[in-house]
Amino acid sequence: MNEKTYFNLYTSGLGYVNRVRTVTPKRGEPFLCCDIAALSGAADDVDYVRFDCKVTGSEARKLITRCEQAVNEKRKVLIHFRLGDLYVDMFTYSKGERKGETGVSLKARLLYIGLIKIDGEVVWQAGNQEAEDDAA
Repeated sequence: MNEKTYFNLYTSGLGYVNRVRTVTPKRGEPFLCCDIAALSGAADDVDYVRFDCKVTGSEARKLITRCEQAVNEKRKVLIHFRLGDLYVDMFTYSKGERKGETGVSLKARLLYIGLIKIDGEVVWQAGNQEAEDDAA
């Protein structure tokens, strides 16, 4: 039997969660999405790289859903994340002063969350959660 082999490319880092939403396509099942503004560069001069993510990891879906209210309240929700299947999507601006211009969006699947901080306070951490599960 010939089994297919794959090469996986993962991206991980720290970033702020924005725009949590459920997308309902014309065909298919609704799915959860969010934007992540990932921190990049020197700590004293941070740049942000924006990822538009489909939340596919089952634990990640639960955690993003739990954070949705805090995001909607404009609180700072920082996560340690792992993304997979990164690709570039080109689009045309339909509003504003950039109307008609071509834009680029980085898209990926949000697979894993290892840490969540809301307004600087750790509210969930993978290692702590696993320890709590083992104790139960």
